[in-house]
Amino acid sequence: MDNDELQYLYKKAQEIRILTIDMIGYLGVGHIGGAMSVIEILTALYYHIMENVDVQDPKNENRDKFILSKGHAGPALYAVLADKGYFPKEWLHTLNQGGTRLPSHCDMNLTPGIDFTTGSLGLGFASAMGIACADRIKKNNAHTYIIIGDGESQEGIIWEAAMFASHYNLSNVIAFLDYNKMQIDGKTTDIMNLESLLAKWKGFGWHAQEVDGHNIQAITTAAENAKKVTNAPSIIICNTIKAKGFAPGEGLVSSHNMEFSYEKAQEAIKTLKTQSPKGVNKYE
Repeated sequence: MDNDELQYLYKKAQEIRILTIDMIGYLGVGHIGGAMSVIEILTALYYHIMENVDVQDPKNENRDKFILSKGHAGPALYAVLADKGYFPKEWLHTLNQGGTRLPSHCDMNLTPGIDFTTGSLGLGFASAMGIACADRIKKNNAHTYIIIGDGESQEGIIWEAAMFASHYNLSNVIAFLDYNKMQIDGKTTDIMNLESLLAKWKGFGWHAQEVDGHNIQAITTAAENAKKVTNAPSIIICNTIKAKGFAPGEGLVSSHNMEFSYEKAQEAIKTLKTQSPKGVNKYE
């Protein structure tokens, strides 16, 4: 990736952050914490990593698929899909309201561009293994990408699906773990300590890497490395900050599902706009 593209991706991530804050602020309440912590991952996926993904041909069987297993981060994904043209940006202000096509958690029957309905913890991750199996049977040259949460990683279904993927050598699976180290009830270390995640995933037979989840260069490089792996599924553990870029909630457990006014949202957006998108020189 050249410097111009990297700068473009950081600017795009800032645009997606602004859309996400505006959307949740218009409603007045939402999962701002988990939505904001995955934005660099989503940006890297939808604007660089994923292949054969075309808004004009959204059901192309040869496309890479994406499942947001931590479905409560849906607003960030909606911002990306609207920006990509899957539906009008005007829909964003209908988030989680009566008659909306943008529910709080992702629904493939309502929202264009959503590959699988998620919300129940671990369901998306397990179902993604089935999607990857189907692609293998059909001999599609496609990858299945998933984002899971750290609180979600305390669910047994995650590890059952992890064993399945390893046993059947689903090398067309690349997962990202949003490791912001907080969940609805507190810090993960207090609720149920997950460490060492890298060792756990390796022990389950996965090719595992760990990166700064807000460093787009690191994310894309890790994904490129994962694509070269042919004998195991891959996971990229992304160290992130809950509510990254939303000043009133950044780094706070309370940002998991936070109430804030539209005025407060606009203040946060104004603050965000004063910050330059993180450029190449800060990471090289």
